[in-house]
Amino acid sequence: MTQTAIPYLFMRGGTSRGPYFRRGDLPEDRDQLAQVLLSALGSGHPLNIDGIGGGAAVTTKVAMLSESGDDWADVDYFFAQVSVEDRLVDFKPTCGNILSGVGPAALEMGLVQPQGNATEIRIRAVNTGARVLANVQTPEGHLTYEGATEIAGVPGQAAPVRLNFMGVVGAATGAFLPTGNLRDTVDGIELTCMDVAMPMAIARAEAFGLTGYESADELDENRAFLDRMESVRVKAGALMGMGDVSKSVTPKFGLLAPPRNGGTIATRYFMPWNTHPSMAVTGAQCLASCALTPGSVADGLLARPEASPAQVVLEHASGKIEVMVDFSTEGGFSLNNAGLVRTARKLADGHVYIPRSVWAGPEDTP
Repeated sequence: MTQTAIPYLFMRGGTSRGPYFRRGDLPEDRDQLAQVLLSALGSGHPLNIDGIGGGAAVTTKVAMLSESGDDWADVDYFFAQVSVEDRLVDFKPTCGNILSGVGPAALEMGLVQPQGNATEIRIRAVNTGARVLANVQTPEGHLTYEGATEIAGVPGQAAPVRLNFMGVVGAATGAFLPTGNLRDTVDGIELTCMDVAMPMAIARAEAFGLTGYESADELDENRAFLDRMESVRVKAGALMGMGDVSKSVTPKFGLLAPPRNGGTIATRYFMPWNTHPSMAVTGAQCLASCALTPGSVADGLLARPEASPAQVVLEHASGKIEVMVDFSTEGGFSLNNAGLVRTARKLADGHVYIPRSVWAGPEDTP
């Protein structure tokens, strides 16, 4: 055998897609693991022609699952963001869209067993420590992907996966406001730097001379804006205590504008070197929290809900996403938990193959 076979599920989770592995089927060593994932996804080519990546950041994501060692959780979910072309793997963030497929994948892998018509699965996001309750449809004890739920950015309908996120405030930086301020100014751009599910630097679109309603393609073609945004993002990352983030996908960047399609607020989300075609689940929680926080850069852009829980509808590049936010305003804004509805679907299963020169299997350990 000149290649190593690694079992996997290939799944769409929310508006992202990628392989779902058992953690035990991959190398423990983080550097060696990165090389395996780079090879499996085909990083280093814009089409990922020599791997199973899809040539976009939302299709080069990886989920690794295992039985949890946490007393609270059923499943541990370890995430990796593999770059399309730069042969980089970032283990710092998590991904809420890929997390949408973790519950179904755990059932497919036999890590948990179905319980009645809907199975609640407790998931620990290893990268950030967040705890997530996933409610997966299992009519008569059988997992189903069929349903009537639609989400923006995905064609057709599927069974709903209900997610409730807890413990997401300050998961990456240790603070709701990592700089200690509701607003900071970097290179003349006013920002709110916030860490809720995903550390983000958030600005008003008008600060960059944008409307906030531009398409993802229009923003990706605006090289002057992207270069300026990246400079601001890197400096914001340092202010947030995250060090040199020039080669990290975090903090992410977001733009806000007044709503124009019946939502709560208009948003654009960056991954960070190009525009997300829709919206990240983690980013949605952070942007919704920013929208609800008095004194943030969202002030004046929306009719701010005052009662908790609040439904925050974010308009994004391909539609809308709804976030149900349970929060408190005593002594300042604080988030209790956030809930969203996503869908997922198994696309394929089997083995993905990598050269044995990259990794020969479990016996090939450093």
